[in-house]
Amino acid sequence: MKRTPPEMLQGTVDILILRALAWQPMHGYAVSHWLDARSDGVLSVEGAALYQGLHRLERQKWIASEWGVSENNRKAKYYALTAAGRTRLRAETSTWKTYAAAVHKVLNPA
Repeated sequence: MKRTPPEMLQGTVDILILRALAWQPMHGYAVSHWLDARSDGVLSVEGAALYQGLHRLERQKWIASEWGVSENNRKAKYYALTAAGRTRLRAETSTWKTYAAAVHKVLNPA
């Protein structure tokens, strides 16, 4: 399994986090685990990049947080998508699909 280089992930962290949280509210480790599992280990967002992204999205009011108890019975900060975050996710998803299709055309000429 080949992981995506960090420089390629830089522009995608926000949309990946928003997509993970569209599933359900999660704490940071769960977001990282969900992305890793969903991408078969190719997209790994963890550590500083993950928490910087979570804080950035919270400042933008696209996600909100509250303290709760994790599956391991530990205190954890849970993040949830806001209405504005859902709107942003829809817009970003459309943009990324268009971008990915264009890159695919360039990399696989007829």
